[in-house]
Amino acid sequence: MSGKIKITPFKKVLIANRGEIALRVIRTLKEMGIASVAVYAEADRNSLHVRMADEAVCIGASPSALSYLNIDAIVTAAKITGADAVHPGYGFLSENADFARAVTKAGMTFIGPTADAISMLGVKSTAREIALKAGVAVTPGSNGIVGKNYREVARKIGFPIMIKATLGGGGKGMRACLSEADLDRMLKTAQGEAKANFGDDRVYFEKLVLNPRHIEVQVAADNYGNVVAFAERDCSMQRRHQKLVEESPSPFVDEATRAKLQEAACKVVKTARYRGVGTVEFLMAPTKEFYFMEVNTRLQVEHPVTEEVCGQDLVKMQIQIAQGCPLSISQKEAAVVRCHAIEHRINAEDSEHNFAPNPGTIEEWIPSGGLGVRIDSHMYTGYTIPTYYDSLIAKLIVTAPDRERLLARSRRCLSEFVVSGVKTTIPFHQKIVQNPDFIAGNMDTGLIERMMHTEKENSESKK
Repeated sequence: MSGKIKITPFKKVLIANRGEIALRVIRTLKEMGIASVAVYAEADRNSLHVRMADEAVCIGASPSALSYLNIDAIVTAAKITGADAVHPGYGFLSENADFARAVTKAGMTFIGPTADAISMLGVKSTAREIALKAGVAVTPGSNGIVGKNYREVARKIGFPIMIKATLGGGGKGMRACLSEADLDRMLKTAQGEAKANFGDDRVYFEKLVLNPRHIEVQVAADNYGNVVAFAERDCSMQRRHQKLVEESPSPFVDEATRAKLQEAACKVVKTARYRGVGTVEFLMAPTKEFYFMEVNTRLQVEHPVTEEVCGQDLVKMQIQIAQGCPLSISQKEAAVVRCHAIEHRINAEDSEHNFAPNPGTIEEWIPSGGLGVRIDSHMYTGYTIPTYYDSLIAKLIVTAPDRERLLARSRRCLSEFVVSGVKTTIPFHQKIVQNPDFIAGNMDTGLIERMMHTEKENSESKK
């Protein structure tokens, strides 16, 4: 450990977010004896996070651009309530360097990495350069933003390639290009989507790894050079680059590979001089070779999976690091796998009609319960889901001593989870836990699409 330890306790923290994650942060703040301030848009006036916080401030109209993305309004709310620090949650402004700077400039602590780290790692091409400097393998690619010589760059990498937006995430601005004949069309589509979502149409190229797994490693780093990495999460169950199911540990990763993943994640974090909680994401080939993808400089939606496996409160860890506390656990302690855990993202979507959003009023809400069950949600009977925001309404986190019992428990929990008034993805999750490939642990990022294709073919053959 290097550097003088300076701890500055927080008395009050504002949560610059909404719904489930805001409620999650509030609960940890209460346990730590720290007062909480919620912010809300007009559509969220009756949200549970507003009720649970010690104070609440309306920051604007319902659209995100006028509320949860309004830096001035959030910083002003923090000032007038006397907050010492701001927790960004995930999504919205959580990876916005300008927001982190504005919070710091206003004399408060941003609970997360520095603005410079967010800027540096937020540009995916720059993050690749950091990984290479750290000696961590990356997928062959353009190693930077592509320009007019894009065709030459693509040929050098070799098809198939993945076109990726330099900024952003969530699967936006990403297109698989299988051959040179498709390059111009796919490039134009990716650039247009990137421009629409992130205001920046720059892209870079990566070699497309066929049938990969999406493996990520949760990390934590303090102000004194200490870094720990936890057991991996397998996030391969995706639809259009959006995660639906996450589990830890991965059924595909053995202990030796796990140790290599953790070592690689720590190398990237140390090279970037990162501080706070974050996630290093990798693509893993069927050979168990893995390649760095990116760093998420925030808490992940799926962080409860790691919390259950390692027995640590990651939100508390974030807050303690921001206060100047050194990490309280060693790498040996962080690496312990206490159980198997899985998270099912329950969205208000109609999975039978292309996962169309299905907002509305919750007429009945009876979540699952029992041994090894955790529900992270801001729903309740009578709550009206707004049309303006993400469709996530609950995270069902299940734990068990081994994967076989984990899947049995998941099937039980999904069967007893009752939601009426809106359509949800629960029926689709029930299909996932019954799928033979998933049960056997033979999943990759294309399994859900294959499941849907098979289901469509079966449905058409019955007509």
